[in-house]
Amino acid sequence: MPILSCRSAGRAAVLMFCASLLVPAVLASKNFVKPVAKTAINYPAHDFHRDEKVAIAADPYDTAEKSKIFSIDFPQHGLLPIFFVVTNDGDQPVSIANMQITLITANRSKLTPVDTDDLYRRLSNPQAQTRPSPLPIPRKGVKGAVSKKEMDEIESSQFAARAVEPHTTQSGFMFFDIGGIASPLRDANIDVTGVSDAKGNELMFFEIALEKYLNAPKNP
Repeated sequence: MPILSCRSAGRAAVLMFCASLLVPAVLASKNFVKPVAKTAINYPAHDFHRDEKVAIAADPYDTAEKSKIFSIDFPQHGLLPIFFVVTNDGDQPVSIANMQITLITANRSKLTPVDTDDLYRRLSNPQAQTRPSPLPIPRKGVKGAVSKKEMDEIESSQFAARAVEPHTTQSGFMFFDIGGIASPLRDANIDVTGVSDAKGNELMFFEIALEKYLNAPKNP
């Protein structure tokens, strides 16, 4: 009986060891899951047009903790993901098909989102990134090609909505080239134009102060 107990204990130990090896592999293979968006006014950095009942928020993913949702090391390539949220609390749809977003840094550099093709080129060609990232995020090492999983992650994470229906919210990530720019968020603003009402009239531009994000209390 003691011999059988020892054998059982040894078998259990082997199974536990194998499980400990499998768990990280399973976690690493998980598909990207886009964050569930709150309404835009619930983010520190937002602009709300009360008359049109439309709000737009920007939530930078500039820390190691927040960046864990990605398998791609965007800071290694000088790229900053920003989660954009558009909430329409009005009774008519809002068109964002022609929405234009510009990140204006403290030194007046004007950055626009990197398009998908340029993202693929940047990620598949490490030599294309010659400017260091200013974000204090640990690096994972540069890959030489974009995998199918990474392509799926980019496509599923990006902001792709063309309209926002009444009393709904649309969200997604846009990526900005911040290589060589020290403190890209400090004293920076994001200007948003090209948002139109149901009749095609363009709304007044939105201005999102990123200082509100930097100065907001951080979650423990």
